[in-house]
Amino acid sequence: MKIKEPKPFTFEAGPRAVLLLHGFTGHSADVRMLGRYLEKQGYTSHAPIYRGHGKPPEELAKTTAADWWEDVEAAYDHLKELGYEEIAVAGLSLGGVLSLKLAMNKPIKGVIPICTPIFFDNKDELSAGYRFKAKEYKQLEQKDKETIEQEVDELMEQSTETFETLSRLIKSVEQDLDTIYTPTFVLQAGSDEMINQDSAQHIYDNVSCDQKDIKWYEGAPHVITLSDYKEQVHEDIHHYLEQLDWSK
Repeated sequence: MKIKEPKPFTFEAGPRAVLLLHGFTGHSADVRMLGRYLEKQGYTSHAPIYRGHGKPPEELAKTTAADWWEDVEAAYDHLKELGYEEIAVAGLSLGGVLSLKLAMNKPIKGVIPICTPIFFDNKDELSAGYRFKAKEYKQLEQKDKETIEQEVDELMEQSTETFETLSRLIKSVEQDLDTIYTPTFVLQAGSDEMINQDSAQHIYDNVSCDQKDIKWYEGAPHVITLSDYKEQVHEDIHHYLEQLDWSK
């Protein structure tokens, strides 16, 4: 069975641009509905897909956090090349970590980390999520159960470096939170099963910007952008973006 690979997207609307970043093992579908919503509100959005994501799980094991960061920088440059001078960034989970790193390194109008881990104390949850995604992909390939188990076990052994670089990325961003002066809006699901929920308050408390806010969504799961809470998330993000100091 041939599995259709997801694609990055760019929805062009108004002069205000928002970079949308997906989570670990995810892809652009994580933020596509948010992008469509923002398009209707007059905002341009662009969502890349990091190397190794949206492909067979073996491809992800060949990549590192440095690759994903390069892809985020390239996505930012893509919006610049299209002529967008003012860019905000919103990211889910790993995308939130990369959003914060972008705010440390580029001129950003506002940063929106969504269900973002800032302590690498969820390796078991991430490993389980990676295993589940890999198994799901191989089931779509219509492989038999024994083959799937064997290939997934081998894959987990091959993924050590990927997880180590992810750990270093998260730790480095946590250490430099106080260098962020970009307006920040932290969103956190109240029933997040994937990350340490203390991350949200820690990010809020340690960024150095004066213009910052935090919102909790009681009962919401980790991938809140694909949940029953997505409409409220869309509205809250739009309201926040409207408060930023855009020149147009």
